[in-house]
Amino acid sequence: MTIETLEAAGLTHMDDDNIGAFLSNQRVGVLGLPTESGPYMIPLSFGYDGDSALYFTFVGGSTSRKQQLTEAAEDAAVLVYKVESMFHWESVLLQGSIEAVPESEWDDLAAVLDTAWRPELFENAIAEGDIAVYRFDIAEREGLRHAGLPPGFEPQ
Repeated sequence: MTIETLEAAGLTHMDDDNIGAFLSNQRVGVLGLPTESGPYMIPLSFGYDGDSALYFTFVGGSTSRKQQLTEAAEDAAVLVYKVESMFHWESVLLQGSIEAVPESEWDDLAAVLDTAWRPELFENAIAEGDIAVYRFDIAEREGLRHAGLPPGFEPQ
């Protein structure tokens, strides 16, 4: 299937404003980190600063594989998506870099970090200690949206 076929069926590219609005209303995605054997995929909850960065928290300390890979990564990707049906979905793919945020800056990020979705278990782990906060600086962004039925499809 070609991009033209998908566009004829309702696929559209999101502009920067649409991407920003989408990221502002989402709280979870998948972080892809490079490894020798292929990407290491991690579900994560994030806060979006409304401009150029996502912020997220890892619990578990420096011995966790996800934290070690994050610290070593020069580049990474984040996929954020929402699917309501096979004919109504949105996705944004972000490329960028990750850096640890010094603890001295955490209070300044409280409003952004508080927008991240966290299950109660995660909140309890944060209260107990060993956490790290990271900033994902967005270098490239691409968004796709499909909101329509394919040609020839008639709803019942």
